[in-house]
Amino acid sequence: MQAEEAWGERWVFNTLPMARTYMEVACRKQSLVCLAADRSTMDGLNELIDQVGPSIAALKTHVDLVDDWTAESWKAFCAKAAAADLLIFEDRKFADIGGISRKQMAGVYDIRSWSDLVTAHLISGPDIVDGLQAGWHDVGREGGVLLLAQMSSRGNLLEPEYTDKVVAKGKDHAGVFGFIGNGSRPEELALLRAKVGEGKLIWTPGVNLAVGDGEMGQRYGDPTEAIMAGSDCIIVGSGIHKADDPASQAQAYARASWDAFVSR
Repeated sequence: MQAEEAWGERWVFNTLPMARTYMEVACRKQSLVCLAADRSTMDGLNELIDQVGPSIAALKTHVDLVDDWTAESWKAFCAKAAAADLLIFEDRKFADIGGISRKQMAGVYDIRSWSDLVTAHLISGPDIVDGLQAGWHDVGREGGVLLLAQMSSRGNLLEPEYTDKVVAKGKDHAGVFGFIGNGSRPEELALLRAKVGEGKLIWTPGVNLAVGDGEMGQRYGDPTEAIMAGSDCIIVGSGIHKADDPASQAQAYARASWDAFVSR
């Protein structure tokens, strides 16, 4: 299925190059799954690509949590991800002013040179998006910023009024790829989708085939319900990488996400 046909109005209205790149990858892989690659070694991260690469569309990383990180090993890891047709999503949650965020995209980890997507809070104002986009443009690359509109952790402070302000400002910004929504509560997600409209994508953590409460206040919702409520990508962590058979579990999430997408 061609991306333009599959995504319909989402394709028409999401003109950010990275948004369309993701939509094309999802169609090639028949998967709306981003794996939260919560491994602390380079061997562990490379193993995940070998195990589940064919069944996922993106990898969510925390580069500063890798104990044995080196520039050379990370470059090889990124090349491996590209060969597996995976986007790399650095979940940095930037929150500073635009000028500092631009510098943070460089630095030791040089996030601008390998990330396709990053997360950011909008607490400092929309200039942060300009700064992050400038970071990519400094090295001749395209990228996309996902703004945190909701979180799935218990007791978080992203109240509805704040969510509305994030959506209102993010909808009008050309550099915004989309929003992070709460996959554990489909009713909240559906309301977010209605506010966002068709012009931005929504990615959702907090989903698991085993619905319920997880570690450290995390809550989980059903992946099919999340897609039907308006999610464009489900972010799955322990449900895949802690499974006895990560490859088959990744396939199960891919099937659930794609079937729900086609139904939607």
